[in-house]
Amino acid sequence: MTADPEGLLAAMTVEEKIGQLNLLPAGEGMATGAGDATPLAERLDAGLVGAVFGVKSRESARAMQERALAGSRHGAPLYFAEDVIHGHRTVFPLPIALACSWDMALIEETAAHAAREAAEDGVHQVYAPMVDVSRDPRWGRVAESPGEDPTLAALYAAACVRGLQGADVAAEGRVAACLKHFIAYGAPQSGRDYDNASLGWAELFEVHAPPFRAGVEAGAASAMVAFNAVNRTPMHAHAPLVEGWLRGRLGFEGLVVSDYTGVRELQAHGLGDRAATVARALHAGVDMDMVGEDYLAALPALARDGIDCAESGVRFTAAEIVALIDRACLRVLRFKQRLGLLADPFRSLRGEGPPRAPSATGRALARRAAGASAVLLKNDGVLPLRSGPLTAALVGPLADDRANLIGTWSVAGDAAQVRTLREGLEGREGLTLICAPGANLVEEPWLVDRLNCHGPTVRPDPRPEAEMIAEAVAAARLADIVIAAVGEAKEHAGEASSRLSPDLPAPQRRLIAALAKTGRPLVVAVCAGRPLALAEVAEAADALVMAWHGGVEAGPGLADILTGAAEPSARLAAALPAHPGQTPLSHAAEPTGRPNPGRFRKFLTGWLDLPDGPGQTDGLYPFGFGLAYTTFRHGAPQADRREGLGEEDRLAVRIDVTNAGDRPGVETVQLYLSDPVARSTRPARALKAFRRLSLAPGETGRATFEIDVEMLRYPLADGPEDERRVWDPGAFTLWLGPNSRDAQALEIAWRA
Repeated sequence: MTADPEGLLAAMTVEEKIGQLNLLPAGEGMATGAGDATPLAERLDAGLVGAVFGVKSRESARAMQERALAGSRHGAPLYFAEDVIHGHRTVFPLPIALACSWDMALIEETAAHAAREAAEDGVHQVYAPMVDVSRDPRWGRVAESPGEDPTLAALYAAACVRGLQGADVAAEGRVAACLKHFIAYGAPQSGRDYDNASLGWAELFEVHAPPFRAGVEAGAASAMVAFNAVNRTPMHAHAPLVEGWLRGRLGFEGLVVSDYTGVRELQAHGLGDRAATVARALHAGVDMDMVGEDYLAALPALARDGIDCAESGVRFTAAEIVALIDRACLRVLRFKQRLGLLADPFRSLRGEGPPRAPSATGRALARRAAGASAVLLKNDGVLPLRSGPLTAALVGPLADDRANLIGTWSVAGDAAQVRTLREGLEGREGLTLICAPGANLVEEPWLVDRLNCHGPTVRPDPRPEAEMIAEAVAAARLADIVIAAVGEAKEHAGEASSRLSPDLPAPQRRLIAALAKTGRPLVVAVCAGRPLALAEVAEAADALVMAWHGGVEAGPGLADILTGAAEPSARLAAALPAHPGQTPLSHAAEPTGRPNPGRFRKFLTGWLDLPDGPGQTDGLYPFGFGLAYTTFRHGAPQADRREGLGEEDRLAVRIDVTNAGDRPGVETVQLYLSDPVARSTRPARALKAFRRLSLAPGETGRATFEIDVEMLRYPLADGPEDERRVWDPGAFTLWLGPNSRDAQALEIAWRA
């Protein structure tokens, strides 16, 4: 076998080249699409597989590699892939939770640990990071998303790529990142998973493109196209965005793979029969066909005869099809070369497999990440839990749960390895627990069945609800304080788990209301996979923590926050709505022509059944919000100059922040920008940068930001081919503060 991709391509037949485009499951994972069972062994023996995903051990991967090498005339190796969404064996908090840390070093560290574990299992490519910006809590896959903001998502994407790939993706303990899902998958109509996105091109490039741009600039080796259609063209056939923008504009030179049966699903999108859709997908730049084997079935005839289908408008000569096959196959071979597999097909496949349990090092990192991801939303002086003798009623369906706290898409994780909140609190000096579940996660039998689709994680208590609530209330009355752990089941969020009403399920709301009536201080920890509408819960609680699904160390990490062993520092990566119907929402919403009602209060942009004022557009708790156990005093923002001139100028803006409390803490100073007069309507406030300041009691720190023209630019586009970044001279408003709502204004101007 030659280690030269071009030489290897030249030696292959058309059928062998097509085989390299075939991406198949190992048969050890789960099916999420429309694919039929595939005779993998037969394909390996015939040299008709380019890669395999879902292998669960180094030993099985090595056996498949040996078989593939024997079945290929040229010894073309496989590469192995896996879903590593938020950790591998050591499962970290969900991506939406990790994004709430606003700590890129921590995010990079978790990605690097996941890469080492995946590589130890023989994995070469991971289907991560998922960098779809989402502003709709109804969409279940917001659990895998870095949240609502393109700037934060871009930093998250780059940190994940650096952590997964390092300086050399072929080095020991490194894996290839796969940016997904390209593009606007997080903007489906009505929040329904797999649904299509219809949006302005400028919005696509301003909101949804930045994390992909950042991932490409960080060196991401591969990308995956999305299931959805964008402006009526399915992404698996969207040549202007895949070949045109991703490759042409961004200069992406890596591998593009389909999603699970994504090529086959082009037929359901209405783009024609198998031959027509395969031709369009290959032309669009989708190099590998996952699961469906449509490339394998249709390309030989297309390479021989071409296609001329008036009905679907697909016309390619046989020579054009062969050229597209060569293009895709060369990209696959170059990807394998970058992974080091052409030189050493058994890279990462030697030796015995590692232990399945997370290591002590991994657990320590997971615990730190769980604490750093938990957002303190409200605290009326009841947290941290006081030291000394204290009796706490620990209630709620997630207080002693393993199966759900691990979170969705934890495919190599083991829920038995999860440490619960009860375990995290037990043994804390002076703390006595009285435990009662209090409520079931959900009450509908059909929903229980749906949530258990990947194995039993929801096991309803058969007792009447009144009896369960009475038991929890009795425990509360015996205690000094109540801690309620409530939220969603693991599969209540994630793929194909859209919700019409993103709020706390009814049985748990009734439990919280009953506990509040006891008069005992009430701490509510919400463990969920999406932003939830928590107005009723916030009103009832004395303290409220958005803890998300925290992974294998969810319980101890949250317990560290509740007890004060760790300081809360997280900030929301997505706003929490005031009401389930207040979706989608974002701090960056554009102003309308009716911001002021004048004499007629009725004629104002807003919700009739939601009070006017803060929260109308940005939710109950806005983007960037989060409390600490200390207080921070922000000085007035200052600038070295108030006016910039031309393309090369720079301004320095600063703000001093003082820790005015008696505990150490981390303040995240956020910089937003408004462009009040421009050639198009601009967001009310757009995040541009942030600084995290670690301050001791009484200490003052300074956050400094550099302002340049690039920060003022925004995209305009009439289509995917003509994206251009512009800026408009004039006045701008900078907003500096602890979140997107509570910020101080600083006026500047920039002249051409």
